[in-house]
Amino acid sequence: MAKRRLTDRQRERINAIQERRRKKLDQHASQALETSAGETPRQGRVITRHGQNLVVADDTAHYTHCLSRQNIGQVVCGDRVVWQSTDDGQGVVTAVMPRDTALIRPNFSGEARALAANISQIVIVLAPEPAPSQYLVDQYLVAAEQIGVSTLIALNKRDLMDANALEVFEQQFGHYQSIGYPVIKISAKFEHGLDPLIERLNHQTSILVGQSGVGKSSLIMALLPDIEIQIGRLSEASGLGCHTTSATTLYDLPSGGHLIDSPGVRSFRLGDLSAETVGQGFVEFGAYLGHCKFSNCSHLKEPGCALKEAVKEGKIHPQRLTNFLHMVQGLSSGH
Repeated sequence: MAKRRLTDRQRERINAIQERRRKKLDQHASQALETSAGETPRQGRVITRHGQNLVVADDTAHYTHCLSRQNIGQVVCGDRVVWQSTDDGQGVVTAVMPRDTALIRPNFSGEARALAANISQIVIVLAPEPAPSQYLVDQYLVAAEQIGVSTLIALNKRDLMDANALEVFEQQFGHYQSIGYPVIKISAKFEHGLDPLIERLNHQTSILVGQSGVGKSSLIMALLPDIEIQIGRLSEASGLGCHTTSATTLYDLPSGGHLIDSPGVRSFRLGDLSAETVGQGFVEFGAYLGHCKFSNCSHLKEPGCALKEAVKEGKIHPQRLTNFLHMVQGLSSGH
């Protein structure tokens, strides 16, 4: 079903309501700061956010409910921040530290908004059903290259695949390994079946992406056996109750590293990119882009196309070129 578009008047009304709420919260934050004069500012990491309500972890992993000052910009899960405790045992975030990376997606108004910050790894989760899509994988890879994070491709539910199905998967996705993207096969049904994933999550701040039905939620539950305890700590610190589980949240992995769970990432797609940026996201194209006979080569029918020659020589997988052209065509058509 098509999404209902908001009228300009409805959008203005929503924005006005949100602005009033932000000003009210900012007044609360300012008043709290005035009563906490002399408190030493400290650094922390945002575990989750709901509006201007944040849960911040300090260097001892203690959670504190904080308000966010409106003039510091948008604060998201994963942000490193400067905050100051207040007399009521809570705190106020007064500054956001520079981000290493930010996962961006358009909001309902089409504006680019950060979903999470300081991610180091995107895990693309595939499964036998729904059928894995090379095009979707390539979209995620382009986004990951643009952000500047490493990427892991994980085939989940390996237990549902026989030898023939695995062979077909290798034919379709085996080339990603040669490009430089690790591909692992995992299953929570096998003893130690998740070990390849757990090993690669160590010392990383990772987020899982993929189609609905590939088992991301089940993976998160398996990777975080103490998730209910962590959610309980968050709810106690924030006072937000069930809202904690509907917001983008950073969890501690038992074997080391962090996992970000985000409901919003289900519809994560490429934002407003240029054809040049898309090309940079196909890392193996780097040696050939700009070397076509014609400077304005569309890589479709022109003679002397370096990309098409690379495909003929087996240096670029043909499906990768097809997907690249489809993405570029989508940019020009506005899709």
